[in-house]
Formats: sequence, C-alpha cells, structure tokens
Amino acid sequence: QVQLVESGGGLVQPGGSLRLSCAASGFTLDYYAIGWFRQAPGQEREGVSYISSSDGSTYYVDSVKGRFTISRDNAKNTVYLQMNSLKPEDTAVYYCAARRSIQRLRLWVLSGGDRSDYWGQGTQVTVSS
Repeated sequence: QVQLVESGGGLVQPGGSLRLSCAASGFTLDYYAIGWFRQAPGQEREGVSYISSSDGSTYYVDSVKGRFTISRDNAKNTVYLQMNSLKPEDTAVYYCAARRSIQRLRLWVLSGGDRSDYWGQGTQVTVSS
C-alpha cells in the first residue's frame, strides 16, 4: 500500500521550532520530488517548499525562506521540514506530496500541489503563545 505519513506537528510558541517528517511506504522516495504544502482554516492550500529527486535542489516560497529547511534521507525513505523562528501565520495543516515528474517543480509548489502523485494526511502545526 502506497502511503505518505506526516508527523512532528504540534503546538509551539512564536519563535520556536518544529521538525516535520514525511515517511513513505510502498514506494521509494528516491525517484520522487517531495513538496511541503500547508492549508490554514478558510484559506486555499499553498506551497511551502520542494526538494528534487534528481540533484537534491531545493526551493522555498518567500514567506519561509531563511526559516525553513527541507532535506531528505533516502536510506530512511523520509523527507524532513525543519521549521525555525515560527510565526503565528505559519499555523496550518501541513501536507507532504510526492511527484514523479521533475518538470516545473517550482510551478508545482506555487500551484498548491496540482498533479501530485501521492499525498499524506497532514499534520497540524499551531504557533501561539
């Protein structure tokens, strides 16, 4: 069974940190680009970051650049999102998604993950004092 499972969400104070994990089962992450997306209540899903399968290149949207870091451990079939200096506006359900095609990855993230091959179920991140 093909699955992506996110974990690591929770409640954190502004300025705090969390590390989200996206673990794959039933397929090998090596051949997939992985993106992180988030959706706040009443808002559309938005892209946060991706990491490519081919060369490990990364991309971040402006709102998280310098605060979030995406990485992958192919041996563990897992991708991580390290989130530092968290702000209340980062509060959302965070999803990871996998995409086999490595074309137009920036557009994939900016579109909110259209044409993803697999999605996780999401993990809640709440930034509040």
